[in-house]
Amino acid sequence: MYPDHAPHVPVQRAVEVHQPTPYPPVAPAPAPIVPVQPSAVPAVASIVLPDGRVVTGYAIEPARPEPVAVKPAVSRTAVNVALGGVGFLAVCGGLLLLTSFIAALTAFITQLIILAAVIFGGWIAVQLFSASGHQSGGTTVNIRRAVIKRNKFYG
Repeated sequence: MYPDHAPHVPVQRAVEVHQPTPYPPVAPAPAPIVPVQPSAVPAVASIVLPDGRVVTGYAIEPARPEPVAVKPAVSRTAVNVALGGVGFLAVCGGLLLLTSFIAALTAFITQLIILAAVIFGGWIAVQLFSASGHQSGGTTVNIRRAVIKRNKFYG
């Protein structure tokens, strides 16, 4: 990647040095002071110390701590995991119901096809075996008289 180490002479270049010129600092113009009356005169408190000295001064309200943010009873991560699990179970249940519905629909269509075949087959059987008038060459059996026309047996 790098060429072999070859001796070379450094190049001499003229260098100019520039010194930075500092800018004078800009002082903001002083705002005019306007005397303002306080909206309420603070109360002056006097305290008598045990040794008899009296200390007088303004009452200072104690610093109130900032309210602590109330943490939820259950962490957000646990809620997100639970909601994800509920969603996953809902999808699985929906797929199971869809599969069951498709299987039931398939069974219903199969039963309709079988019912149509039975009805159509019965109609064909009725057409073939119905006694629609006297047919010559058909087999007639009368059991009481023992008459069989085809075989010419007359009992």
